[in-house]
Amino acid sequence: MIEVRDLTRKYGNHIAVNDLSFTLNDGHIYGFLGPNGAGKSTTMNMITGCLAATEGTVRIGGYDIFEEPEKAKALLGYLPEIPPLYTDRTPREYLRFVAEAKRVPKPEISLQIDEVMEKTKITEVADRLICNLSKGYRQRVGIAQALLGKPKYIILDEPTVGLDPLQIIEIRELIKSLGEDHTVILSSHILSEVQAVCDEVLVISDGTLLACDTLENLKERFRAAETGETSLEEIFIELIKNPEQFSAPGEETEQKDDGKYEEKKEGEERSESHSEA
Repeated sequence: MIEVRDLTRKYGNHIAVNDLSFTLNDGHIYGFLGPNGAGKSTTMNMITGCLAATEGTVRIGGYDIFEEPEKAKALLGYLPEIPPLYTDRTPREYLRFVAEAKRVPKPEISLQIDEVMEKTKITEVADRLICNLSKGYRQRVGIAQALLGKPKYIILDEPTVGLDPLQIIEIRELIKSLGEDHTVILSSHILSEVQAVCDEVLVISDGTLLACDTLENLKERFRAAETGETSLEEIFIELIKNPEQFSAPGEETEQKDDGKYEEKKEGEERSESHSEA
């Protein structure tokens, strides 16, 4: 389980990520969906411990990413938007370097390298220089390094950016296969990508979490809100433009003076931040 609570990142007076709170359960593929500049990459960098938070906590499998980084990061495999590749090495050489950096036991290194190369289908280019590989193959090498160490959680930031249509289809199929053994979180500004591979979606805009649910449940919630939208594209545009009109069926939402929302359901009373909407 990944637990994010009150996560905030400020750059001077600019709030890049604003009080995010959510929980991701094991065994699913989650999509972080939002327009460019929404705060997706900043959030992922904080979740993986690559960027300090101004406020808030992130727990990976029970370990605080900021207080117990080694234990938490041992559960993570991360592919940033720009793959961290050494292009003067071959995939095999590079993956060995990463395996050693991740402290994979020496007797297991060669076996794990073979396994991740086979899973990502880069075995045939294993001994070519990375600088001579296509962008699609480079992306596969990036995913392969994320799989080393057998992490429980795989985090992929915009994994299909810059790929051609065939490469996009292949990477999506690869991501779906990873979901059989890992919990996967991927960010994207492309709705069709999230639709194609994800079980649940987190919608983020201007650093604020607008929704966290399955695509089907989001459709039902919009139908209940009588917005008139019929397609997912229209729904997400409306959600980003007018988040204040959106609430789940059966909820009565009133804004409090402190800027938070009080949500009342039958048999239950609770307070939660707008970022958990």
